[in-house]
Amino acid sequence: MNLSGKKILVTGADGFIGSHLVEELVRRGFDVRAFVLYNSFNSWGWLDHSEPAIKKNLDIFAGDLRDAYGVKQAMKGCDVVLHLAALIAIPYSYHSPATYVETNVMGSLNIVQAARELGVAKVVHTSTSEVYGTAVRVPIDEDHPLQGQSPYSATKIGADQLVLSFYRSFGTPVAVIRPFNTYGPRQSARAIIPTVITQILSGKKQIKLGSLSPTRDLNYIDDTVRAFIAMAESDTVVGQVVNVGSGFEISIGDVANLIVEELAADVEIVTDGQRLRPEKSEVERLLADNSKAKRLLGWVPEYGGLDGFRRGIQKTIEWFSDPENTRGYKSDIYNI
Repeated sequence: MNLSGKKILVTGADGFIGSHLVEELVRRGFDVRAFVLYNSFNSWGWLDHSEPAIKKNLDIFAGDLRDAYGVKQAMKGCDVVLHLAALIAIPYSYHSPATYVETNVMGSLNIVQAARELGVAKVVHTSTSEVYGTAVRVPIDEDHPLQGQSPYSATKIGADQLVLSFYRSFGTPVAVIRPFNTYGPRQSARAIIPTVITQILSGKKQIKLGSLSPTRDLNYIDDTVRAFIAMAESDTVVGQVVNVGSGFEISIGDVANLIVEELAADVEIVTDGQRLRPEKSEVERLLADNSKAKRLLGWVPEYGGLDGFRRGIQKTIEWFSDPENTRGYKSDIYNI
């Protein structure tokens, strides 16, 4: 699909990945409507920090994914929907699982129901590698069993299957992108890389983390954004699930050590009990098979392997090192 002349709606546009995606789409000259969460402060999240030229060319819609009427209003006149909005914090899903059902499952239902009624040309729905749970085989391809090891991952499994059911039942043109762990500028300090960086930069001598042994397939934000745009443009992904991962595996402990090395910090890394997941809920291993993305999208990670990961970490550290960027971060408080 040629996106030129098409109206593109991005939900979750105020968040980490969504804001980077919106900015890149605008830079490429596309017509973008940014769906942000309504709030009384009229905040557009990270889009408030975008360059004036970006904001000038944005069509902002403030609403709530859980409101079917509002979702349909946001989607009117749009040709393509890139659906990123979701609740994603795993620890908070233990605390308030019902909100995850309402937002992730019912919100996604509102998207595909409106797409069906409005005749939207394509919906790209965002999944997560967490739906696979601890790998039973690696690398993880799209046919790997799905395992809900947290309320968050269970709602994402539900949302994925609901969206795909609309393709199978009604021919709604949906595709599912399944990013493995994305990192980079603007990521929440709940995530491993920002929490290590912000704790070190704030002068902590003891860095508090959860379990250090699990492995992850970590992807720099630029690679993830390119994959979203490739999914929107591809004519071969409708009805498909596509993994987006670097194909490089590294443990949480080794991630922390690499950041410590890059910052030349003299710190101690310790396990903090409140940051541990329940034993059966921890996902111990994630490593992507990205061959389908290469085949269908022509997408390959530019930050793959240890060298690529180190380059991504360096760019992330550079961003977090600017106090202007982290003014709103509270690195001294653990937020579930």
